[in-house]
Amino acid sequence: MRLLRPDGSWARATASEFLGSLIVHQCGPRRLWRGLQRIRNWLNRQGELPAYGARVTISPDGETTLSRGVWTVTL
Repeated sequence: MRLLRPDGSWARATASEFLGSLIVHQCGPRRLWRGLQRIRNWLNRQGELPAYGARVTISPDGETTLSRGVWTVTL
């Protein structure tokens, strides 16, 4: 798995087996893997993706926003 950001931050994770422990390498101003783990832990506690049951708003110019509780994303 690879994560990249325009600010130059990157993270790469590899495992020798499908369910094996990950080896993470990262560099740049942001710790991308830490953010991904935070999201993963939240999803595990919730038991579902936040998009399930989200409110959808579509603006006149086609911008789509999904929101559920404090979670929001604009596409």
